Amino acid sequence: MMRRRLLAALFVVVLTLCGCENRKQKPDSTKGRVTGIVLCADTGKPARFSVVTLIAVPSRDTTLEQGDPFASVGSTRTDLDGRFVLEAVPPGQYYATATIDGYQDPERGLDLTRLEAKANDAERAADAIAQWKEYLVPVKVSVHRTSEISIIIERASEIGGTVLYDDGSPAIGAHFVLSRKSQGGSWSNIGVSLLSAWQLPSVSDSHGRFTVSGIPAGEYRVCALLPTASQDNTLYVCLGNVLRPKDSSSVKVAAGEQLSSLEIVVPLSGLRTVSGSVTAATDGHAILHGTVQLLYTDDRESMRTASLDQDGQFSFEFVPEGTYLLRVSGANDARADESGGTNSAVSISLYGDKEFPLQVSGDIDNADAVLNRAPHKPRP
Repeated sequence: MMRRRLLAALFVVVLTLCGCENRKQKPDSTKGRVTGIVLCADTGKPARFSVVTLIAVPSRDTTLEQGDPFASVGSTRTDLDGRFVLEAVPPGQYYATATIDGYQDPERGLDLTRLEAKANDAERAADAIAQWKEYLVPVKVSVHRTSEISIIIERASEIGGTVLYDDGSPAIGAHFVLSRKSQGGSWSNIGVSLLSAWQLPSVSDSHGRFTVSGIPAGEYRVCALLPTASQDNTLYVCLGNVLRPKDSSSVKVAAGEQLSSLEIVVPLSGLRTVSGSVTAATDGHAILHGTVQLLYTDDRESMRTASLDQDGQFSFEFVPEGTYLLRVSGANDARADESGGTNSAVSISLYGDKEFPLQVSGDIDNADAVLNRAPHKPRP
């Protein structure tokens, strides 16, 4: 839940950084203004039409809307000279940052795992600042005064290559998820699907080529997500031609380096369909609500998750051959009492969770689960 909140908040930040909330305010005598220039470190030239964002310095009582790790207060674009003006800025302490395609971007530079571990909004905001402080410019805003700053943006790293099917044809329209290794050795994802959008806009072209830019130096795992019809049946194919992100090979990229020789091959054989139904042991009726998961047997990591449909059925596509655990949880149904009449009550029946091993060596259409009702727990 925390990860979803943080990712949703980052989506809002991304919209701001992309200029969707350009600050176009008039001068205000009760506030201050921030002006300056943004330059590219590698060329020394102006960063034309880059997005400048002001971030409030966190305090002990900082609260973040939906867990937003950056308390952004406004943004604007630079002109042809790389200059910008932010009017009517409330007095206070801020950080300024600038982004443009191909240069360092906090959207892809934060370790979400670290943020999730923090106890409250103030700590999350402070940690987000600490992670990105190398690229932030402090600025103090006072009433009736103009604060002049310069922002130097650094060229980001790039990772690219091709995604092909094992018959040699290009994998067109794949999205990408990268995981960066943290100092503690854990892996933090960037580029996941979010609110029907993608944090990483990179998509493989008609030749299967792709480039993911704007990332900091580091060690990465790279996975392609094939354009399947449903998120319930997302197919990951990762570097090293494996179907599990945990088993992916990794690559290291230096600051500003362009790595373009990666190749990911999608296997067309050995992918199966697993489907079944969930029914009640008492009378065999279909249970309409619940979650079905395919879990890896070694560490119980979820490979697929689906909800039961209106017929109590489920289906997983593109399942690699192997041994799994099939788990049904949270099953329940709501049924009208059979007494008749217009005021008939609705009862909700809860069912116990069930788990059983499943060997996948071909297509399976009878991975059925029959559930008993959960023991009744009296109210305290």
